[in-house]
Amino acid sequence: MKIEFLGHSSFAITGTQAKIVTDPFDPAMMGIAYPSVTADIVTISHDHADHNNVKAVGGEPVVFRLPGEYERKGARVYGSATYHDDAKGTERGKNTMFKFIIDGMVLLHCGDLGHMPNDALLERIKDTDILMIPVGGTFTIDAKQAKELVTKIAPSMVLPMHYADPALKPEFSALASVDEFLKLNASTTTHQKDSLTVTEE
Repeated sequence: MKIEFLGHSSFAITGTQAKIVTDPFDPAMMGIAYPSVTADIVTISHDHADHNNVKAVGGEPVVFRLPGEYERKGARVYGSATYHDDAKGTERGKNTMFKFIIDGMVLLHCGDLGHMPNDALLERIKDTDILMIPVGGTFTIDAKQAKELVTKIAPSMVLPMHYADPALKPEFSALASVDEFLKLNASTTTHQKDSLTVTEE
């Protein structure tokens, strides 16, 4: 499986049969380009322009936006209802967390998760191997909350997302840098890559 970071909260996950793209963004809103990419599946965690630009993805993908159980080309997708804030969605609305089972591995894309998951949800996601988690705070959980969730899930690999980038437009300057999250995980091995290839082993 190949995983590519496309920017902000967007990843391309290419398995042996299916290709998944998460949360494609509008480059006009973000201030950075969106790569040319195709997919079989696109997941949208919530309908904000920095996460829902489906038209940026080529091919003929099926789009999943809501909680539920789905399958396409051998990839199983499970959407769980969460919130974009810690006030049950009254501030920024709902968010769908997507779990993917593909090529024998379990990946979890948290979208713009704004609160700590309850015990019932933690039970459904505790088998995660690769965790894609927001760490920038302000609009989502922050670095400390992300670290707490990582500890509870204990994945093999963590891919931080939704953090400050000097190239982003000024409205995203409220996000914290990824360094704050990395400092809290100083004892772990860290790699800086735009793409990586992983196997079940």
